[in-house]
Amino acid sequence: MNIIDTFEKSQMKKPSYRFTIGDQVDVSVKIVEGDKERIQIFTGVVIAKNGGGFKETFTVRRIVQGEGVERVFPIHSPKIADIKVIKSGRVRRAKLYYMRDRTGKGTRLQEKFVKEKESPKTVDAATTQTGEKTTT
Repeated sequence: MNIIDTFEKSQMKKPSYRFTIGDQVDVSVKIVEGDKERIQIFTGVVIAKNGGGFKETFTVRRIVQGEGVERVFPIHSPKIADIKVIKSGRVRRAKLYYMRDRTGKGTRLQEKFVKEKESPKTVDAATTQTGEKTTT
């Protein structure tokens, strides 16, 4: 088993992509047509993540001409050129299989916004102008 583990570690991609369930992502996939190679982008919502380590996969779902299309991608596949997060969705489940039954506006997810913390410089600048802190 040790030989298999070392081989899997050598085949794993170094950069780990940071996306979660509910995120809308662009997956750049390398496609070989004859002797030419091109990159095709598959855009959709991540509805599931499975496995771990070298065998980790994720499922992306999108709607094409009114039909739902799902595709399972291995994270460490050499055919995946890049994964970009477009929007982060706010979800409360680990698997979004219920999205298969939804159509139209029912497929929308709430967007997750990251709050920026107030920097200490802006607070100090406000207190130094008046000389004292005001409380209301």
